[in-house]
Amino acid sequence: MTNNVLREKFAQALPFEEYLKLCQPHEWPRWRSFADGVRLTPAQIAMARASVRRVNVLVISGTWCGDCVQQCPILARFAEAHPVLTPSEPTAAGFDVRFIERDANMDFAEHFKICGGHRVPAAIFMNEDFDFISLLGDRTLTRYRAVAAKSLGPSCPMPGAPLDADELAATIQDWSDEFERVALLVRLSAKLRQRHGD
Repeated sequence: MTNNVLREKFAQALPFEEYLKLCQPHEWPRWRSFADGVRLTPAQIAMARASVRRVNVLVISGTWCGDCVQQCPILARFAEAHPVLTPSEPTAAGFDVRFIERDANMDFAEHFKICGGHRVPAAIFMNEDFDFISLLGDRTLTRYRAVAAKSLGPSCPMPGAPLDADELAATIQDWSDEFERVALLVRLSAKLRQRHGD
């Protein structure tokens, strides 16, 4: 996948609140309810604001997807904690997180299969030049542990069931760790340090 393709797809993608407008009427309440309950800790906000480089995050999602409902709002909170204030300036620091519908972009999603499937959400982390850095999806480690405990046991929860508060906090921390890892990776990039003179 070339930088130009990633850049073009990112330019077509939507910020979180715009993405929510793609929801069907019956999907919207679940998204809004979950998003309204997601809060970053002061330490997570401080980590986000400490980033001195731009990180572009393109999330392949589905408005119909329960895992997306329970994770995409978390990603949006990192963009809110340290937004790119001048999106047209490639070197402006912050997190620019945008979302695309998987089913409307299957040609693109085909390149980001996880375990052989078109899983969502899939977050593609890129630097200011749209160099690929990382792919995380469709669930964080905390979410996989919780799903395994519920699904591999005697019964499964209903799709879209509310998350336990501890599970939500741990899932937010999983995503926070990935945002921090990527922010440090781009901060320590020899190419970008040379460019920015730091």
